[in-house]
Amino acid sequence: MSQKAANAVPIFDIDNFGAGVEVTEVAEDTYQCTSFANCTAFETVEGLVLVDTGLAALSEHVASELRAHTDAPVHTVVYTHGHADHAYGLDEFLLDGQAPPTVIAHEAMADRFDRYARTKEYNQVINGRQLSADPGAAEYHDLWSDDIFDWPEHPPTTWYSDDLTLTVGDTTFELHHARGETDDATWLYCPDRDVLCSGDLVTASAPNAGNPQKVQRYPWDWADALREMAALGAGTLLPGHGQPIADDPEAVERRLLGCADYLDTIVDRTLEALNDGAPPHVDIVREVDLPEPEEPWLQSEYDCGEFIARSVIRYYGGWWTGRPSELKPARRAALAAEVADLAGDAETLASRAEALMDEGEERLACHLADYALEAAPEDEAVQTAVASVYDERAEAAEDMMSANIFASAVLYANEGRLFR
Repeated sequence: MSQKAANAVPIFDIDNFGAGVEVTEVAEDTYQCTSFANCTAFETVEGLVLVDTGLAALSEHVASELRAHTDAPVHTVVYTHGHADHAYGLDEFLLDGQAPPTVIAHEAMADRFDRYARTKEYNQVINGRQLSADPGAAEYHDLWSDDIFDWPEHPPTTWYSDDLTLTVGDTTFELHHARGETDDATWLYCPDRDVLCSGDLVTASAPNAGNPQKVQRYPWDWADALREMAALGAGTLLPGHGQPIADDPEAVERRLLGCADYLDTIVDRTLEALNDGAPPHVDIVREVDLPEPEEPWLQSEYDCGEFIARSVIRYYGGWWTGRPSELKPARRAALAAEVADLAGDAETLASRAEALMDEGEERLACHLADYALEAAPEDEAVQTAVASVYDERAEAAEDMMSANIFASAVLYANEGRLFR
């Protein structure tokens, strides 16, 4: 694909992410490096304790800014989870000739890196679609180099299971495992400096607990971890993405408990709908009364509440949608051809899809658009109509994931297909 969809949402355009770097001393000898993904440096008498290392493509810039504040060698590194923007940028922080640092992570991270290596090509496609609406986009490849879909250059050297307390110099760090966006998440509290590092258990927008293209998320465990963090009464909270909250325990508690309440509400309401006769999955999602928070840090900017509900259903309800025909379904092309024949032809379906968009029935319109394209993938009139439908859906989407998946569908439709 050579042309970017008009309504794609660039990753740097949302509050969770940014290409700039800002280093703030949030407590004595404690520096928060705010960038695309954040990292924290605790300076101790034995060297730096780094919490995460940022996105590899930006880590040189982040490390350079940090070195304006400290020239201490890196003694210990904690990866809060194994995502590419947190565990692949260490090399730029190391001083020439320094001893290799201890790298600590939860034991589940090893399986994550193995999975990345086995699904490299798949991850290249889905990340490109999610982050730039085009798996072939140059800006995507500039950020997400191919070597991130494997073990990092500096893998963990120390693995822990549930909790780990370590002391570096005269400073104590308490590590705790949680399941949230990932199953290998770590949050860290430094009681000596009253600083809490949440990793991506806290970000600048609604929790990424539903992501439609990625593996299982755990919103119920996520809420529990947020409540455990809130119970500490920490004065400073350093999120995985977004701005720090420094020396304000009330604001820290409000952020943590607000996120927990948001997740618990979606989980509880989804399970209530699931228990009400085990209806088909799509019907469950439409029945869930999703919360509409006013807080800017709970807006559906990246992920959205509907996807979180689907994450709950996937975990508790299995992969079958609940529709009998979808247990062992026909090939989509064959079904699309039958539907098109009933309608008259594929162009009639595509025209009806456009009309439904005008009537505000965008979800229904997309079903017909898909059938039309799958029934007549070479028909240029159908391609144009389907691209128009998804272009409108991308423009109207509130969250980046939906916008970029729909924007990708525009590019695919112009090539006579619904997916790469």
